[in-house]
Amino acid sequence: MDTSLLIPDSTDTRPALTDGTVSASPGADAVPDAGASRMPLYRKLAEHYQGAIQAGTLVVGDRMPSVRDLMRQHQVSLSTSLQTLRHMEEGGWLEARPRSGYFVRQPRRSAIRPVQEPKSLMAIDPAQYVGIHEKVSKYIALRQKCAPRIDLSGMTCAPELYAVDTLKQAAMRALREHPELLTSAMPHNGNQGFRQAVARRALNAGMRIDADEVVVTHGCIEALNLALRAVAGPGDTIAVESPTYFGLLQALENLGMRALEIPTSPHTGISAEALELAVRTYGNIKAVVVVPNLQNPLGCIMPDVNKDKLVRLCEELHLPLIEDDAYTELADGNVAPSTLKSRDRSGNVIYCASLNKVLAPGMRLGWMNGGRWHERVMMLKFTHTRANEEWTQITAADFLASPAYDRHLRRLRELLKEQRERMAESIAAYFPEGTRLTVPSGGVGMWVELPSQVCSQRLFEQALVEGVGVSPGAIFSNSNRYGHFLRICCGHPFTRELDQALRQLGQIGHSLAA
Repeated sequence: MDTSLLIPDSTDTRPALTDGTVSASPGADAVPDAGASRMPLYRKLAEHYQGAIQAGTLVVGDRMPSVRDLMRQHQVSLSTSLQTLRHMEEGGWLEARPRSGYFVRQPRRSAIRPVQEPKSLMAIDPAQYVGIHEKVSKYIALRQKCAPRIDLSGMTCAPELYAVDTLKQAAMRALREHPELLTSAMPHNGNQGFRQAVARRALNAGMRIDADEVVVTHGCIEALNLALRAVAGPGDTIAVESPTYFGLLQALENLGMRALEIPTSPHTGISAEALELAVRTYGNIKAVVVVPNLQNPLGCIMPDVNKDKLVRLCEELHLPLIEDDAYTELADGNVAPSTLKSRDRSGNVIYCASLNKVLAPGMRLGWMNGGRWHERVMMLKFTHTRANEEWTQITAADFLASPAYDRHLRRLRELLKEQRERMAESIAAYFPEGTRLTVPSGGVGMWVELPSQVCSQRLFEQALVEGVGVSPGAIFSNSNRYGHFLRICCGHPFTRELDQALRQLGQIGHSLAA
């Protein structure tokens, strides 16, 4: 008997909800977790068996324990046993055979090929980036005009996945303890408590940053803007990943700078060899911007050896290295991948972070460390937007300093992992033959490579008419390399409606492929 899963089944009497979960009420397996109940028992049991399949303990064709065997072995109810098997079937791990039971099957996503590596190490001429702002603006305007009922185009989680109640309580507590908070002038460099809270968390990640070296920003995009203005000016060239976040390309164009696209692997990140070649070829590259952990849109995590090499190369070339770190805390597992900043010994890395994805998109709260450009960043922040309002900073500091924050992160990672796996299974089932997909080890997005004859811009437009929003690959570059790619958000709970939306995308893809 597996004693690791002998959990009292006190929650099995809860009524089932429409999405197959159970309503939250106190019980041995439903301890409050940052404002929400923990993983339901049937999902814990399902993950136990999914782990056995992934480890090879159970192989394709093996018969799963019957409903009654599960009840006896794990001391759970009939309802929990049935939910476990059905949940694994919906996720593609099992197949039901009439009068025979459930059997292990090969998930469809395991048969789909990974996204291809870049075909060339040559950088893209920065002159190609003229007009990217217009292209992205048209995409945004069309998406806002049509307002899709299922929007998979962003990179944030559904509101209910965040710690809504805990944040609300912290916000109310801040106003009670500081009744004049909203009518008082703000500290020009941000709330001291918030800066101390993020500096402490940075220390846990191997980054030695003093609270006085933290600059509070309006999300990560303002931090990136400040970093770029600190090291470069109009007419200068900035090396970026290919593909890269379209907001960065817009920012560069707005600042009068030019982007140089560096080939980036969907598995190991930006190519240091290609970057070095570009610097020696073009000569006017003033900085490089990278997302080493859960890159947007690729979702890859750069291996430590590649991070070491990149930091060392930029120091040797005297090339400022700007690190965008908005997603690291959403990586699978309890040990977050390391940052580039933790390797910085000379102040050459400008670190930009955000709480938008991990804590609360509505706060628009970010922070940065300017490295050896700290004083210049401070002055640019003052002249650009002045200080951030203090209420959200005090609220966030309260939450960050409590054990509830880490509980929230663990729960959020678990939910996102399940959502990615189920969406990947649907993509593998519904999308046209030749589709490629690499399921990332964390985060809220997936980068899907469609057959080369499928135009993702046309797919985006047709899907929008049917009420489904996605992000076409063309907006992540101006090089025409990604016209058959899509970025799809997996930050929403997997429901029948979401599965149907993916089926619609697949049907459109099939028609375009034909």
